[in-house]
Amino acid sequence: MADGVDSVEGRPADSLEALQRRYDNWLRRALRRRFGHQDCEELVQDTWLRLASGRSSDRLRHPKAFLLRIAINLASNKSRRRALACRAEAIAAVHDRVEADQTDRLMFVQTVLSLPESVRDVFLLSRIDGLTNAQIADRLGISPKTVEGRMTRALAHCAAQLRR
Repeated sequence: MADGVDSVEGRPADSLEALQRRYDNWLRRALRRRFGHQDCEELVQDTWLRLASGRSSDRLRHPKAFLLRIAINLASNKSRRRALACRAEAIAAVHDRVEADQTDRLMFVQTVLSLPESVRDVFLLSRIDGLTNAQIADRLGISPKTVEGRMTRALAHCAAQLRR
């Protein structure tokens, strides 16, 4: 320490304990300022665990810098994992919605195709082409009352299919 460089030397277990006694409060303050109180405690614990499970801590020339780098890397990894989890959830939600939309479309097509042809024609001209009952009657050469009856049958059939 005479040369201005913090260093800890000795047996590995002793040096880790010495590091923790000497720098724990400093590390907590530094992480609290940088990451807030909520994330600080977890980062401090994870930093000491990483140091204990990693390389030997008995010859660290700059222990503060080393501890802070470990903590910042841990916070970065945690943030990256959170972002990936959020992105995965968003993709899953979009996928589920697309799948639901495709399922709905398929069910609609199957329901329409299961209608008798004369009823289906009236339904498609009304709901897809947007024609009025009078326009449908003119186009198909039937009375507006017949269009109304077929449309009622088509809607009842669709409602019954949806209830299933």
